[in-house]
Amino acid sequence: MATSDNDSPPVYREIADTLREAIRSGRLSDGARVPGENDLMKQYGVARATARQALSVLINEGIVVAIRGSGIYVRAFRPLRRHGPRRLSRALWGSGRAVWQADAPDGDFETDSIEVGEVPAPGYVAKALGLAEDTPVVRRHRRHRLGGRPMQLATSYLPAKLAAGTAIAEADTGPGGIYARLAELGRAPAHFTEEIRVRMPTPDEARELRLSPGTPVMDVLRTALTAEHEAVEFNEMTLDGSAYVLQYDFDA
Repeated sequence: MATSDNDSPPVYREIADTLREAIRSGRLSDGARVPGENDLMKQYGVARATARQALSVLINEGIVVAIRGSGIYVRAFRPLRRHGPRRLSRALWGSGRAVWQADAPDGDFETDSIEVGEVPAPGYVAKALGLAEDTPVVRRHRRHRLGGRPMQLATSYLPAKLAAGTAIAEADTGPGGIYARLAELGRAPAHFTEEIRVRMPTPDEARELRLSPGTPVMDVLRTALTAEHEAVEFNEMTLDGSAYVLQYDFDA
């Protein structure tokens, strides 16, 4: 029977540590079934509550996923590599390609829902775009999927005085997307700034992205600026934290 000294972690944490190490070492690979409560009770000689606590630790860490009626499995991590500079290059959108094609060139990346409308600019959006609060902006909210799996929520805001009445305010913006249309308006993006934050999702985000318990999200907040440093778009993206690797290249 497993025991812990007064100076040792509780038994359920020792079991969780052992399982975690098995996952990290590859003995339990991506998608493998993790020993369940009955297995742990038998192997370690512990009560069901202790076995359940051990598994809950790993579920809350996002390392394993519980599938009702089936069992608990190692979370499969096959990340989508998001290369920041490459996906925003003018060579990409200037040739009529969408920015996400840099992430998934095989074309499996798709937009499965889109909402477009004119709204008063929230305070943080107005600040990013250099506008007065409540100034009208065109809002574009999308959900993107890869191979049928929700991966990202993205909401773009553009000054209505610039975008209203153009293809930017339509569901289909045409080849090259928003940035190609901005170029046609004489407001081509020349500079981008991105901020990245990691947090736990809201209930609505967890539902939209179909996230398992313990899965964080990454916020990527991007502002697009012209060569004259006029802010023309603020894009608020929420990414499934288990699905992405963010890559940035820099010269020394």
